[in-house]
Amino acid sequence: MRSPERNSAIPGPSLRLARTLALAVPALLLGGAYVAEYGFGLYPCEMCWWQRWPHFAALGLGALAFLVPPQRLWIVLAGVAILISGALGGFHAGVEYGWWQGITSCARIVPSDPGSSALEAIMNTPMISCNEAQWRLLGISLAGFNFLLSIAGGVIVLALALRRDRA
Repeated sequence: MRSPERNSAIPGPSLRLARTLALAVPALLLGGAYVAEYGFGLYPCEMCWWQRWPHFAALGLGALAFLVPPQRLWIVLAGVAILISGALGGFHAGVEYGWWQGITSCARIVPSDPGSSALEAIMNTPMISCNEAQWRLLGISLAGFNFLLSIAGGVIVLALALRRDRA
């Protein structure tokens, strides 16, 4: 026989943890990306932005899991979005390591100081290429870290969301 708490709208511990991680994983990864960008001047290339979009979607979906039923649906969709960002990060890391070619001539021009002259702005504006990692730790680029952390986070979110807690 099921306990009365099991039939209530209160999610079990696995679903609560999945819901929290569905919001925390993309928030922390996006936070790290913005700290790298604005704190350390590591500007994103086009493929870096591709990795951020699924995290933005996961944030919205994770927030919905706290507000709107069915919670499990929003959590699963957030987990899938996190996995998509991880897959994009893996592809980008492969481009950086020279394992395969990117699908575009990927580069992003970072705007320089708006108060400078137009010629000075053009001459001092860095070009950020997708095939060159701006930073590495233990040989792993930011795209590589996004791959590792997003895939692990997405798998954990999905495993917890699909797990049935015992009464």
